[in-house]
Amino acid sequence: MSLFEKRKSSKVLLDDTTPLQCMIEAAQNVETHIDYVIKVQRGIAPEKTWQINRRYSDFVTLHELLKITNLELPLPPKKVFGNMDREFIAERQQSLQQYLNLILSHHLLATSIIIKRFLDPTNYPTNLQEVALQHVSMFFRSEPYWEVVEPFRDIGWRIRKSYFLIRPKDQPKVRQILAWSDFGPDKVMEDKDILQAMKVLPTIQHPYIYPVTFASANETGGFAIRTYHATGTLRDFICKSKPKHHYLRKYCHPKSYTAFNLMNIKTYGRQILEALKFLQEKGIPYGHLHTGNVILEGNTCRLVDIENSVLGLPCYYRDFIVQHKKINTTEAIDVYSFGHVIFEMVFGMPLNKHFKDDFPHTVPPPIKSVLESILTSESCKSGLPTVDDLIADPLFSDVSVATAPQFRLSSKLKEPLKMAKEIGVEKRLKADQKQLSSWRRASKAHAHHNSEEEKKKRKKASAKKRLSEQQLSVTEGETNGATNSSTNGTASGVSSPSSTAPSSPSSVPQPPPLPVAPGSPGALPPPSLSAPGSPPPPEPAATGERGALLSSIQSFSKGALKKAVTKDCSAPKL
Repeated sequence: MSLFEKRKSSKVLLDDTTPLQCMIEAAQNVETHIDYVIKVQRGIAPEKTWQINRRYSDFVTLHELLKITNLELPLPPKKVFGNMDREFIAERQQSLQQYLNLILSHHLLATSIIIKRFLDPTNYPTNLQEVALQHVSMFFRSEPYWEVVEPFRDIGWRIRKSYFLIRPKDQPKVRQILAWSDFGPDKVMEDKDILQAMKVLPTIQHPYIYPVTFASANETGGFAIRTYHATGTLRDFICKSKPKHHYLRKYCHPKSYTAFNLMNIKTYGRQILEALKFLQEKGIPYGHLHTGNVILEGNTCRLVDIENSVLGLPCYYRDFIVQHKKINTTEAIDVYSFGHVIFEMVFGMPLNKHFKDDFPHTVPPPIKSVLESILTSESCKSGLPTVDDLIADPLFSDVSVATAPQFRLSSKLKEPLKMAKEIGVEKRLKADQKQLSSWRRASKAHAHHNSEEEKKKRKKASAKKRLSEQQLSVTEGETNGATNSSTNGTASGVSSPSSTAPSSPSSVPQPPPLPVAPGSPGALPPPSLSAPGSPPPPEPAATGERGALLSSIQSFSKGALKKAVTKDCSAPKL
């Protein structure tokens, strides 16, 4: 126990649910082939960006791996001759970008290990299953009661979770399944508290929660052992698939779906709500509801993976939830996820977007009412109903349920579990929601600033401002010239223009100035105010002292001169 008290993990915990975005920025010729330079970004943080180089043959390999999905993905075809031409390379680059965009728009496919390794090879090594087997083997050395029968490879969507079929050594015919997971990015509990919480899981006995046989943890992660259910999960039942198959093969594009009738939806929905209510009342955070975490046994639904929040794992719908600021508690996450489960049961396929406003009229009104209260954009903005609200809804209120047995959580675990809920899950979720909201505002402002309409407005305002400045400059020049001319004329004994010129500035109509900056090519001098018949003014327009001199010359009139008095300066006669 002292080991858990002293050791604290320093491992960087990556959130695999954060979506990746990518753009092919360039195509460069490298000897005998073309390398496509791809810029990849995790989430919206610009600092989480890197570059990778991929050849067309790498895309072909990726495409072969994705054939397991049965999806029609538009990879551009090969070309033997002319594949180094500039026009062809540009066209192929655009087609490859469309190919990646389609892949990343598919919720289940975008989070797959195949895509993560293609775009982020550094953080996704190829030996995750082997590392998990090492941790399980180390545990079995101290607990020799179980032995591994075989690994189940890629039966679930979570990248860092591995499954093994095991059996007790004294019961060779009994089959159980062990699920090992590394700690997730929401881990805040101390290792010793996690170990105690995992040991409590087998004591939870509830009619709508799948029982845990054994659970434990170490400084790296934790695991839970349950009885192997051969028919699989609710999602396996909907997709008509076998639980041992690869999850991309089972869930991406199944050949057929199973849709439930109204009575099934009423019954299963109420049972799931009862399990959620129990966990919320006991202070055990969940937030991991989806059809892959529901076991269907006959006419009973039972939740699994109760340990996920204890281990700090992000939920399946986190990428959707981040986009709604009102969904910021584990209780609200449970309700939002419940809406997706009901949708999948009604339509036989998942809702691959974070809200839906239009439901077909073929949906029964009671079900449609519940879906609209959870999954519409308006409900996500205004707030979701609680679990108690849904239980009281007419769709579920008349369903009879089994009585849950008494269960008391240790007082020593209440505070660590509350911390795991409020600090581990909710605090990081709210921070990501706030960051996304700020990014959206900045993107909206940037798009508005660069819109054509806004550019035209700025151009028009700029032209208007230049025109006003030109008018002000011309007016100031005229005023300064007239003032200096009057002052200089009076000081030199020459009468002012107002007394000699046949017209005054106020009486001469002024032409509108041209929208050309003064001094630029094509600019005209200020209009002249000289009297008719006077000699033309000099070419350059002048202001200040030169302007005053020029104005005095222009307003000069011989008639205004006084006659000179001549004196006899000759010598007197003798």
